[in-house]
Amino acid sequence: MFKTIADPADCEVRAVIRFLIAKKVKPTEIHRQLVEIYGENVMTDGMVRKWVRQFNDGRTNVHDEARNGRPSVVNDGLVAKVNEKIRENRRFTIRMLFDEFPEISKTVLHEIVTNRLNYHKLCSRWIPKMLTDVHKMKRLDNALKFCTLCSEEGNEFLNKIVTGDELRFVLELEA
Repeated sequence: MFKTIADPADCEVRAVIRFLIAKKVKPTEIHRQLVEIYGENVMTDGMVRKWVRQFNDGRTNVHDEARNGRPSVVNDGLVAKVNEKIRENRRFTIRMLFDEFPEISKTVLHEIVTNRLNYHKLCSRWIPKMLTDVHKMKRLDNALKFCTLCSEEGNEFLNKIVTGDELRFVLELEA
């Protein structure tokens, strides 16, 4: 007897169907031979008949046709609205965004936040992965304040630095 081939590719099975059609084999016999070689779950008799019809109608391609799939709900306007909500409250959660945009799934919202807007979570705040020009200027300004304090007070100013909370440190420097 023949050795069974497990998990054939769909295009492989369709190519066999096309080959057997060329040899003038009937659909029922094609199905029997497919089951004999590929096992019971290879393809139903009805699907074999469907492919026989398609090949007899002139189809030559054994591969799946390209499909668009389900249309995406994500567009630039939606991404901009989500970004606006995030900027209103950086301590948001995906659940809070879902309450604002109930028509969009939590998975899609997470994909928008992480992939489209490039945010990541840091100490329960969502921050952009890339620094903006404003952020870069604030860092430069703080570095210059460090240099000024170091030249005026020596190393004594280091005792005034609060570590562990960047926001508090920035607020102390601005005061």
